[in-house]
Amino acid sequence: MNYRHGFHAGNFADVMKHAILARLVTYLKGKTAAFRVIDTHAGRGRYDLLSREGERSPEWRDGIARLLTADLPPAVDDLLAPYLDVVRGENPNGGVTVYPGSPLLVRRLLRSQDRLSALDLHPEEYSELAVLFAGDIQTRATLLDGWLALPAFLPPKEKRGLVLVDPPFELPGEFERLAMGLAKAHRRFSAGLFALWYPIKDPTEIDDFIHALEATAIPRMLRVELTIRPPSTPPRLHGSGLILVNPPFTLEAELQLMLPALAEVLSDAGRGSYLLDWIRRED
Repeated sequence: MNYRHGFHAGNFADVMKHAILARLVTYLKGKTAAFRVIDTHAGRGRYDLLSREGERSPEWRDGIARLLTADLPPAVDDLLAPYLDVVRGENPNGGVTVYPGSPLLVRRLLRSQDRLSALDLHPEEYSELAVLFAGDIQTRATLLDGWLALPAFLPPKEKRGLVLVDPPFELPGEFERLAMGLAKAHRRFSAGLFALWYPIKDPTEIDDFIHALEATAIPRMLRVELTIRPPSTPPRLHGSGLILVNPPFTLEAELQLMLPALAEVLSDAGRGSYLLDWIRRED
């Protein structure tokens, strides 16, 4: 699966991931103490949806464009507000032609005392990321393999934070690396909040991944999935998942409201579904 993100920016997977990411950052802001967000595979940070990439694969039309025009229940609208307010802020003339990637979304939500470490290994993506955050004393863009950041950047000096791991899934073995990377990172920062994104294509592959996560024995691990169509043969991307470690105690109830609404808005002809399940609650 080649996941050069410019072709997929603003699609259903981004919507699900970024809506939850905004909830996590909002939760961290509930305490006055500073925190750090570490985005291990940050990408370029901002995407032009009318560029050649965006027009060649306009997945955003069935993603963020749908959500912005959806008639949502008031409670869901309130929960999505931190995320959608940032998207609208990047599109002051209305509609949506620009999409904020995860580092820009996070940066727009930070307070003055909070910090962002945004990493990417792809030279062109990093170059765009560095320009985007040039002169920003709260954000540091680094040209680095995100997998190396897990041991090298943890624990953050703030002792509070969120680690977003969003690999491109371009190479074989990414699911195994994700499970092993989490185990190593959790040993260094067991109190941290972790969010691990993964694509859903092959159910057997996902089952093996969940078994690998179970084997880590990490407590407080929540599995969140959104699918927009049933699995197909040959496999194609039909869903998006997040593994959340140490999620806020309020998040499960929020997701019980958000996920059905997202499944309805983003699915193909009403064929969407969602999963919210604890891999492990406590020790």
